[in-house]
Amino acid sequence: MGHIQDRWYRPKRDERTGELVTNSRGKLVMERTELYSIGLRYKVRYLDPSNRERSKSFPDRQRKRAEDFLVEVESDKREGKYIDPNAGRVKFEDVARRWLDSQTVDHTSRERFETRVKVHLLPRFGGDPIGSIKPSDVQRWLRGLQDADIAVNSQALYFGHLVSIFNFAVADKLILENPAAARSVKRPRASTIEVKPWPLERAKAMRDALPTRFKVAVDIPASIGIRKGELFGISLDDFDRDREIVKVQRQVRIVQGCAVFALPKGGKTREVPVSPALLERLDLYADHDPAVDVSLPWKHPEGRRVTVPLLMTTPDGSALTPKVMDKIWIPALKAAGVETRTRADGIHALRHLYASVLLDAGESVKALSMYLGHSDPGFTLRVYAHLMPTSHTRTQKAVENMLATALTAEPDLPEEA
Repeated sequence: MGHIQDRWYRPKRDERTGELVTNSRGKLVMERTELYSIGLRYKVRYLDPSNRERSKSFPDRQRKRAEDFLVEVESDKREGKYIDPNAGRVKFEDVARRWLDSQTVDHTSRERFETRVKVHLLPRFGGDPIGSIKPSDVQRWLRGLQDADIAVNSQALYFGHLVSIFNFAVADKLILENPAAARSVKRPRASTIEVKPWPLERAKAMRDALPTRFKVAVDIPASIGIRKGELFGISLDDFDRDREIVKVQRQVRIVQGCAVFALPKGGKTREVPVSPALLERLDLYADHDPAVDVSLPWKHPEGRRVTVPLLMTTPDGSALTPKVMDKIWIPALKAAGVETRTRADGIHALRHLYASVLLDAGESVKALSMYLGHSDPGFTLRVYAHLMPTSHTRTQKAVENMLATALTAEPDLPEEA
């Protein structure tokens, strides 16, 4: 149990006997110490959970505050809530660095995390002690993002990093509570952007506009729904012709400015059905432009080198990258009649086309989620729900199919009077 030291007064002792002096009522007589009126009067001394002596001082006339603090400390120790008062002095920047170092995401995601923290969090909170940041500070920072016309989805992304850093600090017992989780902080809510797949006519126009060696950049994602990086990393060896499936097992991505091979997004491989028509197109393509062996590091620039016979490469035999593909894709967009290009006009548009075709054909959301490589069918539903046929449309099609197959006889005509 801790105790409170009065630095200004001490019990008086008899000069001859050395015994404590009491008054007529039996109470100790107090005398001034050499520290009287110097510094803070009350010093709370206690042992932390590691049995290290700690202390905190309070000014004159605040003994009650000192007593309350000691009671709170002892209570927190019993309940496992004790926080070292000095721990909160660690700068936010140092905690953020430790948080970044602890992330187990892939290298590209870690680079993005670092950029967001550096650009959007450190300028505001970097030099502040982690324990000094209040909910009102977080709310003012959010207001600043709004005033800067930062997109709501981006606000939600940066706020999510801030929350995670504070949670990290709470777990490490640097602070007791997460100021970004306070009820007074209005959390930005990311909105789902409604996907608008390309019409088949635009996909065909893009295929016609692309150079011969890159026409499969339309065929493949529109037929198996893979992402851009997965398209760059695909090989004919990934196709199982007997089972009519393709194993999506790698992608090409940029890490620290270097092209590397890596697992698909989420670190999971998947199998996707393949139509014979696509296999036939790929064979014709390979006859014209044979696969090229490309060696790249695995996961990061210092990783072991892996050699893959890539289906699509640059003219000089290198792996495709987003910057290289843009030089081919953007002119083709213009040739296909897309004068005003948006973010929705990239290769990803063909992935959305694939999803819309499957949903229109009645494929289940769960199966589509697996083919697209989503970790949660609920996410797939949220993104593509508006593309699913309505119950009205499904009913019409079901009855139409029934009339076209089961009830093929001519309808009975009413007898003439």
